[in-house]
Amino acid sequence: MTDPVRVRFSPAPTGTLHVGSVRTALFNFLFARHHGGEFLLRIEDTDTARSRAEWAVGIEEILDWLGLVSDGETVHQSSRFDRYREAAATLLEAGLAYECFETPEELEAMNADRRARKLPPGYDGRGRDLTSAEREALRAEGRPVSLRFRTPDSGESRFDDLVRGEVAVDWSTISDFVIMRGDGTPVFYLANAVDDLDMGITHVIRGEDLIDSTHRVLALRAALGSSTRQQFAHLPLILGEGGGKLSKRHGAVATEDFRSRGYLAEGLTNYLALLGWAPNDGREILSLDELVAEFDLGRVTHSAARFDYKKLDWVNADWIRRLPLDELLARIEPFVRARYGEVDVATLRGATAVGQPRAVTLVALADQMDFLFVGNEAFEIAPDAWSVVDEAERVVEVLDGVIDHLETCEWTRDAIDLRGVITELGLKPAKAMKALYVVVEGRAAGLPLFEAIEMLGRERSLDRLRGARQRLT
Repeated sequence: MTDPVRVRFSPAPTGTLHVGSVRTALFNFLFARHHGGEFLLRIEDTDTARSRAEWAVGIEEILDWLGLVSDGETVHQSSRFDRYREAAATLLEAGLAYECFETPEELEAMNADRRARKLPPGYDGRGRDLTSAEREALRAEGRPVSLRFRTPDSGESRFDDLVRGEVAVDWSTISDFVIMRGDGTPVFYLANAVDDLDMGITHVIRGEDLIDSTHRVLALRAALGSSTRQQFAHLPLILGEGGGKLSKRHGAVATEDFRSRGYLAEGLTNYLALLGWAPNDGREILSLDELVAEFDLGRVTHSAARFDYKKLDWVNADWIRRLPLDELLARIEPFVRARYGEVDVATLRGATAVGQPRAVTLVALADQMDFLFVGNEAFEIAPDAWSVVDEAERVVEVLDGVIDHLETCEWTRDAIDLRGVITELGLKPAKAMKALYVVVEGRAAGLPLFEAIEMLGRERSLDRLRGARQRLT
């Protein structure tokens, strides 16, 4: 590549940031960093009715959390309307755009007629050759006035996609399209073309659902006097279970939800990078720096990627295990304090250490600690969990033996080990342990039991065991 790489991520602040959009931002970031270029952020908020400032702020916060930091000031399209109007006026003056005056009802009737004649929907060009007098008469009627770009009457539009190869379409299939609405706001195509020119964007990496708009944008760039072409790469879509578009019915899709559920930024970016791309050596756990070093658009697949929540959990669990304990403590502390308030620091550290090897998310790990941070008077066992105790073999004898052992044993993890107590009763520890988990932690599985009892303390542990014994009898 001869020119310095400049890419942009350009979300619309009309809601929370979808993980599919974050995958697009990530691929732009990786491509720019790999080639020593710049990654820029542009907020496409020309839809003033649906855009919200707080969503724009949320987008920047999420990108910062993920480590996808922009290399320049954020561009807001809402502050550039004068620039778009200037560009539109230039096209109008050159005869490359024209005013049209159809009402929404007339446009709908036009499309219905075209569908009836088995033609693709679109504008029929009736406003192209209006005289000045006809335009003034229509304006005097109070009709809406929009501006349309005049597409070529013949020939093809072609571009080379870095993922899909050559893409071509006949201009006869693309009707004249609106570039400025009647309310004076720009349409996506015009704002996109103008901003990419002004920002010096060299590569556009985005979802394949936008591939058709590329022909319009390239035509606008040429009409505005550009002699250079950007390079495009259209990424495969991300699908949910069953092959449909990834949506809330499959689970979390907003990036904010993944963060609030305790996924690490490292785990989420690592997993999203693997949706439609893989490194040469087949590794699956890669840091952001390693992803930058390995990233190549030539390895992006053509086929859609399927979002696998179990695979995300696996990747995230690996990243949790990789964190130094002090770093993991710093990350889990906000979740713990939000649930339990102020907690004993030593107990939190111990619970984090023993839970780290099996933790999938920060929230799941924090939830497993609840039995440590509530007093016995507030400790509850749900009916479905208690059924494990109720149905356990010779559970009263097990509880009696465990109580006797814990009353006198040394208070260390090794001394607390209850497997010998259970074996002496002629039972298999694996079956009896589930009931003991429920009695001590409130669930049939959780933090390692012997460490949990040690952290809970002798008196609180015995209180729970005696309470369960009494409840059974």
